[in-house]
Amino acid sequence: MKNEHGHNDHRRLPPWMKRTVRETRAVTDLKKRLRQRHLHTVCESAGCPNLTECFQKPTATFMILGNVCTRNCRFCGVAKGAPERLNPREAAEIGEAVLALGLRHAVITSVTRDDLADGGAAQFAETVRAIRAASPGTTIETLIPDFNGSVQSLAAVLASGVDILNHNVETVPALYSLVRPEADFERSLDVLSASKRIDPGIITKSGIMVGLGETEEQVLDLFHRLAKAACDALTIGQYLAPNRSSYPVQEYVPPERFDFYRETAEKAGISHVYAGPYVRSSYNAESLMAAIEEGRYA
Repeated sequence: MKNEHGHNDHRRLPPWMKRTVRETRAVTDLKKRLRQRHLHTVCESAGCPNLTECFQKPTATFMILGNVCTRNCRFCGVAKGAPERLNPREAAEIGEAVLALGLRHAVITSVTRDDLADGGAAQFAETVRAIRAASPGTTIETLIPDFNGSVQSLAAVLASGVDILNHNVETVPALYSLVRPEADFERSLDVLSASKRIDPGIITKSGIMVGLGETEEQVLDLFHRLAKAACDALTIGQYLAPNRSSYPVQEYVPPERFDFYRETAEKAGISHVYAGPYVRSSYNAESLMAAIEEGRYA
C-alpha cells in the first residue's frame, strides 16, 4: 500500500490493522503515577499501539537510562540525540513503582547508551535488584541493547537475578544496513548464545518485525539461526513506521502468514512463539512467565 511517490500511505491500513483506541481512566491514572515518579516507559516513548490494553491490566515496560538514544535506527520512534544524565534514584523508584502497581511481571528496557563504558549494564543490574528487594514475588525480564558486544556487561545483567534475558534482533540480516546501520546481526545473535553459555537456566528471548521488505525465505532462515543460538522465545509483529521520516512500511503482512511463521518458528526449535500484527517484544510478556511457572514451557 504505497502512494504515488512509492512510500507507505499511513492512512490506508488493511482491515486487520484497524484498531480503535480510547484512553480510559485507568490508563490516565497509570500515566499520572509514572510521571509523579519521573519514570519513562517504552510504551509511551515508542508509541506502542498496545499501550491502552497493557496499561489497563496494568502492565508496563519501564525504560531506564533516560529516553534519548545514542543510535539512529530508522524503525524506532524513540528520541535520538545527546543522552541524559543517569538518575541515581531510578532503580529504587522503579522498585517502588512495581510494588505499588502490584505487578506480577516487570519488564525493564532502555535506550542504547553507547556513551557509557558498560552500555548501562550496571543500571540494569541495580534495577533488577531493587525490584527483587521491593517485590520478591515479581518475575523480571530485561530487554537489553547489545552493549557493543561486551560479555562482561551481559554477565552483570545475568548475575542480577533476572528471569528472562530479552534482546531483539529486530529484522533479517540483509536489512540491517537499511534499518539498523549502527547495529550488527551477528553481535545481536551472540548476545543470545552467550547468555545461554553464561547461565543456561535463564530464559532467552528475542523479537522481530515483519513488513520491512524481508522475504519469507530470509525469515525462515532467521528462525533456524535463532534456534541454533538457543533462543527460547520469540515475538513476531508487524512493523509500523512511527513517523513520516522513518523507514517506510513495505508490506502489511496478513494474519495467516503470522500463523505460518509461528508454526514454522516452533518447528525450527524455538519453544515459545507469539506472532500477530500487533504483537510487540514485551506484549503479554507475563504470559510466558505464567507458562513457565505452570510447567507448560518446554
